[in-house]
Amino acid sequence: MKIAAVTEHGKTISAQFGRATNYAVLTVADGRITANALRDKAGHRDFQGDGSHGHESPIQPSGYKHAPGHGTGAHSEEKHRRMFEAIPDCQIVLARGMGQGAYRGLEQVEIRPILTDIIAIEEAVQAVIEGTIEDHPERLH
Repeated sequence: MKIAAVTEHGKTISAQFGRATNYAVLTVADGRITANALRDKAGHRDFQGDGSHGHESPIQPSGYKHAPGHGTGAHSEEKHRRMFEAIPDCQIVLARGMGQGAYRGLEQVEIRPILTDIIAIEEAVQAVIEGTIEDHPERLH
């Protein structure tokens, strides 16, 4: 099994799926992590300038909420497809926050999204292996 975690540098899970620059892809076999690779991930920075994302800055103020329907529709689906291109061999994606469009998009390509409160990638993957990881749907926006 391969588990992808959205990350910046490969050690911690990013707070926001769309803003992460990389995936840490961990291979699990016989109940342990056997490989760990860092892959580039398309994200919001890659879509700046196309006039469609609507964010004024790459970091939103605390408490920011997207408008209803944000992250859905054909244009967003194409962005999500590009974000998923690096992980077609993965069965699970770990994130600490994610929009509904990305979440549904992952489900459509048969990758299970898990929204976790665990920050360390290897700790979260170990929780997946042990069957103790908790999915936090309240982190979905």
